[in-house]
Amino acid sequence: MHAFTSSLRASARRAPLASARSIPRASFRSSFRKYTTEAPAPKSSNTALYASIGLALVGGVGYYAYTSSDTPATIAKSGAQATKAALNFTPTKADYQKVYNKIAQKIDDAGDYDDGSFGPLLLRLAWHSSGTYDKDSKTGGSSNYATMRFEPEALHGANNGLHIARGIMEELKKEFDWISYGDLWTLAGVAAVQEMGGPKIPWRPGRIDGVAKDATPDGRLPNGALGQDHLRVIFGRMGFNDQEIVALSGAHALGRCHADRSGFEGPWTFSPTTVSNDFFKLLLSEKWVWRKWGGPKQYADKKTGSLMMLPTDYALVQDKVFKKHVEAYAADEQLFFKDFAAVIAKLFELGVPSSQWAAAEPWTMQSTNDQE
Repeated sequence: MHAFTSSLRASARRAPLASARSIPRASFRSSFRKYTTEAPAPKSSNTALYASIGLALVGGVGYYAYTSSDTPATIAKSGAQATKAALNFTPTKADYQKVYNKIAQKIDDAGDYDDGSFGPLLLRLAWHSSGTYDKDSKTGGSSNYATMRFEPEALHGANNGLHIARGIMEELKKEFDWISYGDLWTLAGVAAVQEMGGPKIPWRPGRIDGVAKDATPDGRLPNGALGQDHLRVIFGRMGFNDQEIVALSGAHALGRCHADRSGFEGPWTFSPTTVSNDFFKLLLSEKWVWRKWGGPKQYADKKTGSLMMLPTDYALVQDKVFKKHVEAYAADEQLFFKDFAAVIAKLFELGVPSSQWAAAEPWTMQSTNDQE
């Protein structure tokens, strides 16, 4: 299977993105995806039963959770989480696998959205909500509290367009009301990586939902217009070193920028719905020039003009320490996959007290391929 999908991915890279867009949607998606059949429909959940029994028990607790001045620790079992406690319901790994399967279905139900997949968007939600963590103040992160649900954090410029992802997740939250937003969003990030052909991401539940007053201030996420010093400040605040910064940057193999959101425009690679080391390979192999347009300063590949790099991306090859990791990942995709899985798992767990975890060690969730 790996050789087959690698062949598909290699063909996709050689074809210009514009040509790929002319392929019928179903064929286009399968050519960029690691699996060739639709994700199996998961079995029905017991969520409706839990909700109907627990509704009378928890009553107005959900409202209290969003209006109380208490700390998140004192209201962690509010709303749907109180339903779990009242029913003595402890979700198992199988319950979370059902959620994963539903997310996988949503990823591929994107229709004409971008490149035919919600995967990059859902990974961005998980990453941006987790990437607000501050190791010194112990605040931020979807790893605990999932405060992008609230203004003003929901309206921060770096989160433009993520209302779409939160809306998709809200549909699943209604179906699986026992899962916290932090667990749901990070599980969506895991599913996005795995369903787009990436490595297995260790994951476990245990995040709790915070309140509006815990929303983080603006400026905690990377600004694509800046350089290597900025990257070290932003990622260093979360506790990441230079190698981890470069590994996380490899997520830019996926998705695209939108002029009406970030101001920047275009995809980083020719296969924006496949996890690969192409971001690093293209950084080194292509000649990058300033794009001539009316938007913010960004790079374009001189050969086709269809790809883009942000100033923060290009900084990875301008900095000697960063560049050695770029070169390592460009030369060895499996090394990138190993390091990417480790650093994404770390990102998604930032700030969660060990006492909250539902499992002593992270789980490996089955992809749709694994279940065939």
